[in-house]
Amino acid sequence: MESTIVEPLAGLGVAYALEGDNAEAMKVLNELQERAKRSYVSPYFIAIVCNGLGEKDQAFAWLDKAYADRSWYLMELKVSPEIDSLRSDPRFQALYKKMNFPP
Repeated sequence: MESTIVEPLAGLGVAYALEGDNAEAMKVLNELQERAKRSYVSPYFIAIVCNGLGEKDQAFAWLDKAYADRSWYLMELKVSPEIDSLRSDPRFQALYKKMNFPP
């Protein structure tokens, strides 16, 4: 049930960030992190908001946590527009390879 509430919230955070409303995006990011203290929130959702804010190091840290959690949202790595800007980073290639996805 939590993911049905969290997924659109993360999308809203990404939208705020892409519109340049970093204050609202940070509010969403903080809300996701607070919810994660009470119940499971896929680190993938936190990663995409961090990436929208241009925090690539934080985005990769959360993607690594998503990998450790075996988050099924990582199946979207190759196609998710929320992480387009990460694909050229060697850390993305390493994560993708670690997941044993076909090239």
